[in-house]
Amino acid sequence: MKAQKVGKMAIFSVGAVLFSAHAGGGFATGNQANTYYVGLGWTGIVSAIIAMLLLILTMREAMVMYNQRNLTSAKELFENLYHPFDKLEILFEIFFNIMVLMAVAAAISGAASALQQYFGFNYYACVVAVGIVVLCLTIFGASVVRMASTYMGMAILVTAIVIYGMGIMKGQNIGAFLANDFTVNGFMNMPKAILNAFTYAGFQCVTLPTIVACGAILPDRNSCSKAMWISFVMNAVALVLSVLMLISWKGVYGETTLPTLTSLNAMNANWMVVVYGICLLLCLISTAVTTTFGFVTRFENIRVLKNVENPVKKRIIVSAFIIVVSMTISMAGLTNIIKYGYGYCGYLAIAIIIVPFLTVGVYKNYHTENVEVKEGVEVYENN
Repeated sequence: MKAQKVGKMAIFSVGAVLFSAHAGGGFATGNQANTYYVGLGWTGIVSAIIAMLLLILTMREAMVMYNQRNLTSAKELFENLYHPFDKLEILFEIFFNIMVLMAVAAAISGAASALQQYFGFNYYACVVAVGIVVLCLTIFGASVVRMASTYMGMAILVTAIVIYGMGIMKGQNIGAFLANDFTVNGFMNMPKAILNAFTYAGFQCVTLPTIVACGAILPDRNSCSKAMWISFVMNAVALVLSVLMLISWKGVYGETTLPTLTSLNAMNANWMVVVYGICLLLCLISTAVTTTFGFVTRFENIRVLKNVENPVKKRIIVSAFIIVVSMTISMAGLTNIIKYGYGYCGYLAIAIIIVPFLTVGVYKNYHTENVEVKEGVEVYENN
């Protein structure tokens, strides 16, 4: 990587990108935290922190390798990571494409669940309605949604943090609960907590292509480390707050699909229920639209569609296919998508992303840093 100075704002912005990518609409529903951490008691807090640590360490090594070798795509990154077994890069492509479908399905399912909980509509009818809205916006209004998605993401994040604070203060004595859980269960749940930490960090690696692209402005390991430690603090604090709040209200929301919304209703904060509901719905729909649009750009020029000359028709065909598949998956419900869809993708990511980057990736990055490279492009050939 070229030695050059980078401003504090640039470092912070890269850390914030990972934070916003993690703490979106899916995070704000509370379903992810409830599925992977709440049932573990005090070890769920430890698990959440370990997950964020694994995530930022993996992202740091990915950014360092990406920038050291002047790479231009995630495909090149994984070819370098797996070298000399470059063809294994297809494993990341499989993981990424499945996770994107799961993310769209989760967004549609979350939005449908919100409509059902607010208005009492039939869930399956809501899935179809949300799918149609997403399809229309993807074809005709994706640029507007992309512009608004950042603001929606920030709005839902601020709203969620306020809810977590209120929930912790109004809920049961969380300190006493955790102390009692430690007394009763001790370290019994720790193996499951560690597995869940790896799994959660694994499926969050779907954001890796975005992070390495944004992190291309960081010139060295030190600046990459700073950005990721900033992100660790933000992500860990937000995730731990959500787990603490959900533990406090576990007796209220039970097995509901949207635990944060159910807990909020029990707090009698009607104005927050309205604000949260609007922000959550818009954020989930914008996530579905932007993710679908990104998927369309990857597949609109595939060989199967070479005879379709009109680019709008191509986008309609690809968008419709993706949304129909995602809607079909969303029929399983948000909890099942996060528990099984995200979960199995997380297991795959442990093997093909987290472990390789934290072992082979670390070795290759340090080896590259200690080798003088003429013109800075050939070091990986023998590495």
